[in-house]
Parts: sequence; C-alpha cells; structure tokens
Amino acid sequence: MINNDVLRMVRDLLEYDDATMTDVFALAEHTIDVDTVHAMLLTNGDQNYQKCDDELLATFLNGLINKLRGKKEGALPLAETHINNNGVFMKLRIALNLQAEQVLETLALGGVELSKHELSAFFRKPNNKHYRDCNDATLVAFLRGAALR
Repeated sequence: MINNDVLRMVRDLLEYDDATMTDVFALAEHTIDVDTVHAMLLTNGDQNYQKCDDELLATFLNGLINKLRGKKEGALPLAETHINNNGVFMKLRIALNLQAEQVLETLALGGVELSKHELSAFFRKPNNKHYRDCNDATLVAFLRGAALR
C-alpha cells in the first residue's frame, strides 16, 4: 500500500490535524514541520505532494504507539528502513491496543472475514512457514473497520 495513503487514513481515523501529526512524529524523536506533514497528506498528483518513505511511516507509527499506549522505559525502537503491510498492520494493532478477537471484528466491519489462524499468519516472522503477506485490501478493510468502530 502507498505509505501516504496509510498516513492519510490513520489521520482520518484518529481525526488528527497536521499539528497533532507533527506531535506524533516528535514522540518518536523525529522533528518534522507542519508543511512537510501537510504535503505528505495531499493526494498524488497535487503540485506540493511529497512522498512518505518507509522509514518515515515506521517512525510515525512508532510515535503513534507512544502516543496511544505510552512510552516504554529505555531507548526508543529504531524505525525500520523497510516496512510492508504486515509491519503497518502490526504497529496499528499495537497502537490501538487490540486483541485478536477485536481485530477480527474490526476486519469484519471493513468487509473482510478471517479466521484467527489466518490473522495470526500476518503477525508471524517472514521466515515462519505459516507467515502470510497482508494484501492492500486487508489493510484497507482494517483501517475502514477501525473508523467504523
């Protein structure tokens, strides 16, 4: 999924303004100005559109975890330089503090029915034989379902 779309959908889900988005980045110890955040939230094709790379999205999601769940003691986790849908899904699940049953309910609200085993496959390590890639439709369904929740 396009990182800018994830950023935009999370902003809409949580009803954050651009200033709050910069505060979330700050919670992951990343300084970013409001204009840059605004440019990343524009749609592709807009003259001022700015691409959000994987590391910046991972940083935002780490900051979101800190905002919604509180900071852990010790050093902050480093943002991944590459993040896929599975990583985004995992970080959102942690930030929103959802158990497996709640995630399944949220997905159902978004129009996707999964079993608990299918869901757990998304959160396994990639080298696990039961690992499964999370497709864009599943991630979008989760975000839409979360908005309806």
